[in-house]
Amino acid sequence: MSEYVSFDLVEWQQPLERREHPMPQPEGRQVLVRVTAAGLCHSDLHAQKGYMDLGHEGKLTFAERGAKLPVTLGHEVAGIVEAIGADVDSVTVGQQVLVFPWIGCGKCQACADQRESDCTAMRMIGLVQKGGFASHCLVEDEKWLVDIDGLDLADVVPQACSGVTVFNALEKMGVLRDGEWMAVMGCGGLGLNAIAIAHAMGIRNIIAVDIDDGKLEAARQMGAAAVLNSGQPQAVEELQRLSEGRLVGIVDTFGGAATARIAVRALVKAGRYIIVGQAGGDFQMPQIWLTQKAMTVRGSHVGNSPQLRALIDMVRAGKVKQMPIERRDLSDINQAMEDLEAGRVTGRIVFQPNESKG
Repeated sequence: MSEYVSFDLVEWQQPLERREHPMPQPEGRQVLVRVTAAGLCHSDLHAQKGYMDLGHEGKLTFAERGAKLPVTLGHEVAGIVEAIGADVDSVTVGQQVLVFPWIGCGKCQACADQRESDCTAMRMIGLVQKGGFASHCLVEDEKWLVDIDGLDLADVVPQACSGVTVFNALEKMGVLRDGEWMAVMGCGGLGLNAIAIAHAMGIRNIIAVDIDDGKLEAARQMGAAAVLNSGQPQAVEELQRLSEGRLVGIVDTFGGAATARIAVRALVKAGRYIIVGQAGGDFQMPQIWLTQKAMTVRGSHVGNSPQLRALIDMVRAGKVKQMPIERRDLSDINQAMEDLEAGRVTGRIVFQPNESKG
């Protein structure tokens, strides 16, 4: 095969377009992956729009983050190794792999510590580098590949973003003592995975929070001990009641003004509020609460390669409950993005590019 197919963002705020490219030939430590599963993330919707909402300070454009059009989106990527460079020695042709997409600059202290998510010059696959909404993806170094032989690629692929992102946030939140509670705000792909992974970490007192009763039911299936529709007027009081006054941690997978307002009011003194969602807007709270409530408000950006490997070990061991996966053909990508934007998706849409009819 001399060409490969991708669905690219050619113009901001426009549908993705099918394009053909010369097939890359891997050199050195590069690996060519034939993509068989690619997850659709809310971040892909932000990228299509071309900016993120900074509230009263305006917008953060993806051009400022290093994206240049046209770009092949898709940062949850899994597939089969099709070709390798001459210096590759840890993966083999035919192997099933998951791609770690949060590639750092390789030069800063964060990268030296394998804290790629803290690198300020990240070269992410699916934004700065060509991503997985394609039949093939060229990965710059074999070290960014995780062995997933024997696992279902479509089931596992969301762990490259959805999974490792909440894994990172849960590690930052820390251990819960007996009788303490945590809440997961937002029950989309991130939130459902957060519940599953928290459960795998031994946390049982989990409250799922969303405005969609269907997604709350899915959260129960993933292991939530209680659920709360936050559209009600007394959401703060109800969250405190459900947690028996011991809500010590919140992982916010939505990350908007509405969820922040509830979180900072519902947490107990010395509670931890970890934000991973990027709905955007302005974060507002009385500043005195940071001292009076001894509260920690902390952002957490994606995750790191050692965390992804640890998470896949948990998946292999059967500890992480599988969240709902809706498999679609890659040619359905624009409709899928519309469905995700409209809230018509429970769990994760995963494209299967090599079954695409184009």
